[in-house]
Formats: sequence, C-alpha cells, structure tokens
Amino acid sequence: MRGVRVRLSAEERLARARADLRMGVPVFLSAGPETAVAAAAETLGADRLAALRASGGELVLVVTARRAETLHARAYDGDIARIVVPADAGVGWILATADPSRDLDRPLKGPFRTLRGGDSTLHRIAIALAKQAHLLPAMLVVAAPPPPADSEITRIGAGAFSTAQPEAFALAPVAQAPVPLAVSRAGRVHVFRPLSGGEEHYAVEIGAPDRDRPVLTRLHSACFTGDILGSLKCDCGPQLHAALDQIAAEGAGVLLYLNQEGRGIGLANKMRAYSLQDQGFDTVEANHRLGFEDDERDFGIGAAILQQMGFSAVRLLTNNPRKVAMMEAAGLHVAERVPLKVGRNPINEGYLAVKAAKSGHLL
Repeated sequence: MRGVRVRLSAEERLARARADLRMGVPVFLSAGPETAVAAAAETLGADRLAALRASGGELVLVVTARRAETLHARAYDGDIARIVVPADAGVGWILATADPSRDLDRPLKGPFRTLRGGDSTLHRIAIALAKQAHLLPAMLVVAAPPPPADSEITRIGAGAFSTAQPEAFALAPVAQAPVPLAVSRAGRVHVFRPLSGGEEHYAVEIGAPDRDRPVLTRLHSACFTGDILGSLKCDCGPQLHAALDQIAAEGAGVLLYLNQEGRGIGLANKMRAYSLQDQGFDTVEANHRLGFEDDERDFGIGAAILQQMGFSAVRLLTNNPRKVAMMEAAGLHVAERVPLKVGRNPINEGYLAVKAAKSGHLL
C-alpha cells in the first residue's frame, strides 16, 4: 500500500527550511545547475561540520558585507562575502568569525581568503534564510550533488523565493474578539497569521473607525524589553501607551502590533546588539557588526493588514518618515503624519540621537 505523498508549496518549504536551520539541520539549495548544502553557523555542531566537509567540496562561510567590513574580509560579491573555511578550522573558529559578541575575546582573526567570481546565488539564498529564521546572518555552504530521492533533507530552489508570496501580501485573519482595555472599553483585537508560517501580527481596533476616512493609526513593532519590562534603553513602551491613549481620546483608531522585534532581527539578535552597545557601539553600528542593515523591518505587513480591515488611508502616528514611505509604496495613503514624541530619559538620550542622526527620525 502506497503512503500519502504531499507536495509542499514554496511557503511550506521555506518554513520547514527555517525551522531546520534553527535546530542545526542543513538544507539543500539549488539554482539551475548549481547545487549546495547549507547550515547556519550559529547552530552548527561538530558532527554536522564533519558531514559538510565529507562532501568534498570547498567549504565557505557566507557573511553579509556589513559583517565582512568588521572582519576586514573582501566582499567581492557586493552584498555578501564568501570566506573560505580553513581545513583545520573547527566550530569555535566559525562561531568566532560569525558572532560579533566574541570579537573582544578573539580580536585578531584572519587574514581571510574570500572567493571572487562564480555564481553566488545560492549563497545569497542562504543568507536570506538565516535572516528569516532570526539567526545570525552567517551560513556554511558547500557545493554538493542532489541528495537521493528518499532523503529527508529540505530542498529549496531559487524559484521558491520568486514564487513564495512576500509576507506582506500573504496574511490571513484567523480570529477577533472584543477586549475591554484600560484606555477604552470599546477595544477589539484581530489576529493575522502569515501563510509563510511566520509569527502572527495583531491589530487593536478601538471604537468604530470610519472606513471611508483616514484612520488614526500606529504601526508598533514588538519590543519585549520596552513594552513588557519597561526598559529605559528605548522609547518603545512610552510610545505604545501614548499611542493607545491618543487613539482612545479620539474615540476610534487602530494600533498594529507587529512581531518584528529589534527592527526585524529578532530578540536574540537584539540582545546581541545590546551587548555590543555596552562595548561602545551605537544602535546602527551594533546591527552592522552583527551583519544586519540598520532596519530589517517590512512595514508593508501593516499596510496589508489595514487594507484587509477595509482601510485605504491613515493618519500615521510616527516620527519615522520611512514608515510613511513604505506605507505609501504598499498602496495605503498617508493623509497625515502625527508626531509621537514621548519616552525621552537620561539613559536613552544617545539612542534617540542616533535614531535622528542615522535613521532620519524626526525628533
């Protein structure tokens, strides 16, 4: 009797690949004739490293150009660098190269030999997967033939990234219910789930906003440390509560709570960035040393949620012009930018100064 065979969609394969990488399991990548096996540097074990080496191909550690700059490694591919892993390098060498929190312990690394020329498509796919999985953007990649047909390794083709819908355009409403709030008893929480298998996002609707008029809206990125713990390192908690107060005072509006912690890099990487800040780096510099851009968030997710809720225009509570631009680009008209200047304290003065100077926030 034949077993049930299920054909996975592009989104399902990508979700499985992200989960595998977080557990330290390699994935198989392909783009045309090019094939390779990739594993996350952060979760790599000695046995997996040995298995990658056994393939016989040249093992490379792929990092972003941001991380390569810190390492003084040549990024011949522009946005990434393919560092050749020495034959005698173990897991410790790989982690020290990938993780900036170890830079002070091992300040003298290199010189590195980086590859130049050849197709780097699979290496870019590997970095994209690491970022989506909220892992350090550092991946071990080795050219390898396709696995046997009955192999359980997750296979990702370059086409999966072109056919899978971006999260911003693949969100489904899954539940909603009235939730009386301290600021307003007329609260309702909507839950939206990405078809990609990513984290859910929430819309807090207060009152009965008119769908035919610009709605007072706040796009708030999750901040565990600020929103829940009351951290003084940022202004997130005060912004969250001030936005709810302002929406409630007007009687109607929407606050979107987007699970894009740490400007989209995830809580673990955000804590790594905090550790780097304690070493003297500012917010942007810390992100770059980790291998990330200044801001990895996608505010198109917020636009998609609002459009599903029936809104076409907003009055946006923000100090960030980038949010306005991304909402407009996603097809949602921003009728007005409403400033939200709260939460300044002696501890976050430097953080706010960097937001203004390097990220363009209007503070």
